[in-house]
Amino acid sequence: MSKKSLDYDQINENVKKAQYAVRGELYLRASELQKEGKKIIFTNVGNPHALGQKPLTFPRQVVALCQAPFLLDDPNVGLLFPADAIAKAKLYLSYTSGGLGAYSDSRGLPGIRKEVAEFIERRDGYPSDPELIYLTDGASKGVMQILQTVIRGPGDGILVPVPQYPLYSAAISLYGGSLVPYFLEETANWGLDIHNLRQSVAEARFKGITVRAMVIINPGNPTGQCLSVDNLQQILRFCHQESLVLLGDEVYQQNVYQDARPFISSRKVLFDMGGAISKELELISFHTVSKGFLGECGQRGGYFEMTNIPPQTVDEIYKVASISLSPNVPGQIFMGTMVSPPKPGDISYEQFLRESKGILESLRKRAHMMTDGFNSCKNVVCNFTEGAMYSFPQIKLPPKAIEAAKSAGKVPDVFYCLKLLEATGISTVPGSGFGQKEGVFHLRTTILPAEEDMPAIMESFKKFNDGFMEQYEDQRGYSRM
Repeated sequence: MSKKSLDYDQINENVKKAQYAVRGELYLRASELQKEGKKIIFTNVGNPHALGQKPLTFPRQVVALCQAPFLLDDPNVGLLFPADAIAKAKLYLSYTSGGLGAYSDSRGLPGIRKEVAEFIERRDGYPSDPELIYLTDGASKGVMQILQTVIRGPGDGILVPVPQYPLYSAAISLYGGSLVPYFLEETANWGLDIHNLRQSVAEARFKGITVRAMVIINPGNPTGQCLSVDNLQQILRFCHQESLVLLGDEVYQQNVYQDARPFISSRKVLFDMGGAISKELELISFHTVSKGFLGECGQRGGYFEMTNIPPQTVDEIYKVASISLSPNVPGQIFMGTMVSPPKPGDISYEQFLRESKGILESLRKRAHMMTDGFNSCKNVVCNFTEGAMYSFPQIKLPPKAIEAAKSAGKVPDVFYCLKLLEATGISTVPGSGFGQKEGVFHLRTTILPAEEDMPAIMESFKKFNDGFMEQYEDQRGYSRM
């Protein structure tokens, strides 16, 4: 019988190479255990509502009215919905060509893109052009579209921070490019050393790879660090000198849990620098409704903004976006409510402020609870989660545990995380899924479980971990930085 096109050995090799650890072996095993009746705490993915975060009232009211516009004709609508939500829904419906069921422009609704541009100008202090803002089905789709545009073949490399979010390694593999890692320094709170960047580029070029772009994730995923202005200036100068496009993944910009290093966008730092670099450096920035205090992961709303990108290239990006016809329109409406929320004096303002501040204040407490909890455990070291939604503790595995993992045919941190899952129901992601230095092991967990549940979760983790260490302990030393 002749080979079929979708026989496994006949499909695109790049599809096989693309790996996504966040939904990998641990997640699949957790799903099996859940079907068997075991209670599972899914901390493997930054999915706030799945772990109990309540949706903000105002965005849901606006989208509800847009989804069911006949409610606007009901004489009693004002008894159920506040006037500012009614007004916002009418405004957004006026942006569409037939409600939420109609395609929008392939770049997104012009009215929403204008609101995004106004948000960016308020944030950075510099005007933004709505024509250079594309709304997307979550930030991930935008990242993938830009990587597809940049990568021409296996000889093209993308600088990616390690540990990294597996979207980047998977997409680079899918589009046939080469990932060029630059390691963040754990002992310096996951800081970036510009000398390591230069070394990574030199090594890639020695292998015949043309480095084309650099990715930064700020605040960091999975590492949780916030980049300083000085660090961002170094990165921007480096990209300018090396003629790299900078891809600024800034989806966690609302998720900051300390005051020493508030979020500042790459775009603002670039324009503050002035001179030739501010007019020449190519920058693409990404944001989403999935994180922050909205946490609307399932709505799939995102955008990217292009800075200093040649007009002909912008036209080609528009052409490729047009193949998909339209980003989902409800996700665009959520984006509108994120960048243009209720203002002081609006009927819904006080409730919006109370809800959003409550979420961020609780996340700040949970970041401290989780970091402190990990650092109380035997052979576990964890930097504080300055931002984003994750802790990334280092697990110093005893040699006997590493040997047991090898005997079981598992990577050591996968072995540890599987044991943790079986014993506690806590579903995490092994650090090997994000990249890490040889002989060093981590896991990633979100800080999203409910604040009231966090003590019990950390107690369960500590009981498992300390028992695991005792079981495999010997006197020959441990994996370490």
